[in-house]
Amino acid sequence: MSNESPSGKLIVLVAPSGAGKTTIARKLLDEFPELKFSVSATTRPPREYEKDGVDYFFLSEQEFDELIKKDGFLEWEEYSGYRYGTLRSEVDKMIKNGYFPVLDIEVKGALNVKRIFRDHCVSIFIEPPSIEELERRLLKRGSETKESLEKRLKKAEKELAYANRFDFIVINNKLEAAYKQVKTIIQSFTSDTKN
Repeated sequence: MSNESPSGKLIVLVAPSGAGKTTIARKLLDEFPELKFSVSATTRPPREYEKDGVDYFFLSEQEFDELIKKDGFLEWEEYSGYRYGTLRSEVDKMIKNGYFPVLDIEVKGALNVKRIFRDHCVSIFIEPPSIEELERRLLKRGSETKESLEKRLKKAEKELAYANRFDFIVINNKLEAAYKQVKTIIQSFTSDTKN
């Protein structure tokens, strides 16, 4: 990783799957024109409805390896046999164009981005009110098998143990109240840190 001091500011949203992070991110992007979502890169094949550069940047294993060698990722992780990462070039481009990049990433990657950007970054952990409520939300989606649900809940318990390492913890019991809290944090961060 490069030791160069970053010039822009960014927002990191972290949460276990099903805690409401994506919904909150969408609402923020709709309301704040100065925020821009950072599209991740992945080695997994695109689903039929996904577009390259919109949903993900779809890369071959070789392209991903090359970018790792060239320090092209702010962070990357492997899940279910595929790799996912935040492209440094995309984040730099957004910052250069006056945007605050919004990263929707996993716990370990988020801690790495926090380490790189320090106070140029605000990190918000979206927490479900309980594991039971998280399970209920995941079941409601209707896309989980018994095995995948168990896996997600185990992963969520591990992720929750890291919550206190982020700048803010917002408990998403009621979406509107949680969104209001996140919005206040973002307003304060973006107005305090105009480039």
